[in-house]
Amino acid sequence: MKKIHRRQTGFLFVLPSLLGVLVFIVVPFGDVARRSFTEAVSGAWVGFANYRMVFSNTAFRLAAGNTLRFEGICIPLLLALSLLAALLLNSLDRHMQFFKSCFLAPMAIPVASAVLLWKVLFHERGILSGFLHMLHFQGSDWMRTPWAFWILVASYIWKNLGYNLVLWLAGLSSISPHLYEAARVDGAGRWQCFWHITLPNLLPSVFTISALSILNSFKAFREAYLAAGDYPHESMYLLQHLFNNWYRDLSMDKMAAGATLHAGVIFLLVLFLKWKWDS
Repeated sequence: MKKIHRRQTGFLFVLPSLLGVLVFIVVPFGDVARRSFTEAVSGAWVGFANYRMVFSNTAFRLAAGNTLRFEGICIPLLLALSLLAALLLNSLDRHMQFFKSCFLAPMAIPVASAVLLWKVLFHERGILSGFLHMLHFQGSDWMRTPWAFWILVASYIWKNLGYNLVLWLAGLSSISPHLYEAARVDGAGRWQCFWHITLPNLLPSVFTISALSILNSFKAFREAYLAAGDYPHESMYLLQHLFNNWYRDLSMDKMAAGATLHAGVIFLLVLFLKWKWDS
């Protein structure tokens, strides 16, 4: 009886958050999913016509391909680099807090300031083009070339590396030093310690860090939009650009279908990661 009462008390504490999620997230998303099967103005049922229209849209295919490419490159690269940085910092006895602050500093830089830095560096008359001119090479407006995609990738990693590093450090701090001491007594080297002790004990953290990295990757749109506007170079034209343009044009039927597809893919991806690491 006491256990049941304790569960009821815990449920009451969680109830306000559950109601907030239900009212402001679940119900609105359910309405968007419903609208994806109806005509925008009349509300008449059209079945999968909106989805066929979205898949036949050239801009959607371009944006979806660029977004998948961006995710496929950025997420593994960010996870690997942040883990490597965390391992290096974790091995330092001195100045660890200083280096951690250096990695976290980009998170404190406002988006507008970061965009201004982009323009100063990569404009046709910016620092990079000026440096190339000094070496007798041709400069360029780099944000209007295929290099724009890689600039976006570098910006995302630079902005989020410190955040992931802190999460990896939290996972590393939970590993008992006695495990490493016992392994070294048995003659294990650094690679063996990493492969058989560090990595297995970090697996519970991998799902959380991967999911947060995926969610944070969609925030890269802010820099891309402020730097290049509604229609950037096609290499960095993302789904967020497409949804923004559809919203401006009041294409609510395409927006509803595209948003439902987008949210469904992210949900399935998070479920897959959860199942993968739990198994």
